[in-house]
Amino acid sequence: MNNKKEILIGFIVGLIAAAFGLILAIQIFGKSDDWGTVFKQAINEGFLTKLMSIGALINLGTFFLFLKKNKDNRAKGVLIATVLILISTMIIKNMN
Repeated sequence: MNNKKEILIGFIVGLIAAAFGLILAIQIFGKSDDWGTVFKQAINEGFLTKLMSIGALINLGTFFLFLKKNKDNRAKGVLIATVLILISTMIIKNMN
């Protein structure tokens, strides 16, 4: 049961890190200070998936941080979150 808890913690950390990365990407590459405006513009112009991919790069750091600290199950959770982001990015990309 402890393994599942550790994987869940890694999964949640992976999602939070990706969300933080998405916000950071919006701040860096957005043409406005309003996140909502940039998000709507990203949807309309079709570059939301690119921002999501850039945001998910932070998961790379968290993954290797967990591996360095010998938290393998948490690293698995981050990997699962990253794969989920990949799948959702592909779905959004193919909807347009």
